[in-house]
Amino acid sequence: MIVAKGLTKSFNTLQVLKGVDLTVNTGEVISIVGSSGAGKTTLLTLLGTLDRQQGGELIINGQNVTAMNEKQLSAFRNKHIGFIFQFHQLLPEFTALENVCIPAYIAGAGKKESEMRAEQLLNKLNLSHRLHHKPAELSGGEQQRVAVARALMNDAPLILADEPSGNLDSKNAEELHQLFFDLRNEMGKTFVIVTHNQTLAAMADRMLVMRDGLIVEEKLRG
Repeated sequence: MIVAKGLTKSFNTLQVLKGVDLTVNTGEVISIVGSSGAGKTTLLTLLGTLDRQQGGELIINGQNVTAMNEKQLSAFRNKHIGFIFQFHQLLPEFTALENVCIPAYIAGAGKKESEMRAEQLLNKLNLSHRLHHKPAELSGGEQQRVAVARALMNDAPLILADEPSGNLDSKNAEELHQLFFDLRNEMGKTFVIVTHNQTLAAMADRMLVMRDGLIVEEKLRG
């Protein structure tokens, strides 16, 4: 699913990534841990094609994204990658259903088919009673499940999550963590998750430890 070779990234004179090599297999759940400033979020941003590396090569789902122009990259990202962020990033003026539909609208899908798909996903995530509620009317756990549904909207095979349970209480965090593994098992999704939550990190198939811009250790589950 992901093959990254020698990824480097600097901001002004600060080199944040120093030649990261990474392989993620289809259907794996990978956690990335490390102290603040280790380069975790920067790496996730590059893997999500939201920013470009300055050196190295990145292949996602068999396609070399390094060679794509911005328009190609945007279309690829919309189809192949779903994102889940710590603070949900839901648009406050839209309902749960409308928020979930947005990736499909960007891809050019029709309103009726998009709403049907969004409703199916929200039902699957036990939010059938919240379709027409706006984010301010939802709990933190519900907002994050809406964000998960949005990430799944275009059936992207790769889901990237940045501190997805960092803003949740322990009960909602536990439910969200289990949801990721259910989605992997039921839908074949691949997850790369940056987290400070040691419980979630240890649940992953592999835990990658970052330090000073490099992956320095790999721990297999169990």
